[in-house]
Amino acid sequence: MGELKMRKIRIFEHMSLDGVIEHDGDYAYGAWTAPYRTPAGLALVIEAHGTSFDLLLGRRTYDLWAGFWPKAGKSPMADSLNAATKYVATHRPDSLGWGPVKDLGADIIEGVRGIKSKDGPDLIVWGSSTLTSVLLGQGLIDEVVLFVYPVLLGRGKRIFSDRVDACELAFVSTKATPTGVLLNTYRHVGALRT
Repeated sequence: MGELKMRKIRIFEHMSLDGVIEHDGDYAYGAWTAPYRTPAGLALVIEAHGTSFDLLLGRRTYDLWAGFWPKAGKSPMADSLNAATKYVATHRPDSLGWGPVKDLGADIIEGVRGIKSKDGPDLIVWGSSTLTSVLLGQGLIDEVVLFVYPVLLGRGKRIFSDRVDACELAFVSTKATPTGVLLNTYRHVGALRT
């Protein structure tokens, strides 16, 4: 019998150069990533996801995606997201309708540890900044994949909260789209060395 391979948890996030993932206030910049979208950029996202993955999502991101992706029509991106098992941090598991889906249970960290310890495809976290901060704080993240846009938004929700302990990431690779979006991949190393 082969050795059990732990699943990797990989954070994926779209962000501005100043670390903003969502713009606050009047949402004048709500679709700030739209002018930078290209078929080449989409191909990079699909390639970075890999051929098989599951999703690890906070409840707000799950609800937003559940309202969009099942109705998005057939495409490689929609098909892969719709087919993935969604593991959701929620206090309302009975209202999860976009499947296949499972809730993480009352103890989210133990739920994630249990899923991570089992054999299976990588777990991808999109959005879900609150969950991302908790997972980083617990040392459960293996890789961080950032789509960095050539814009400064000034204010808004940041990818990492002030509650995240300092940590070290090792550079893995970078790729660029024709519109200047950088896909930077980092491996989680551990606590920050000083």
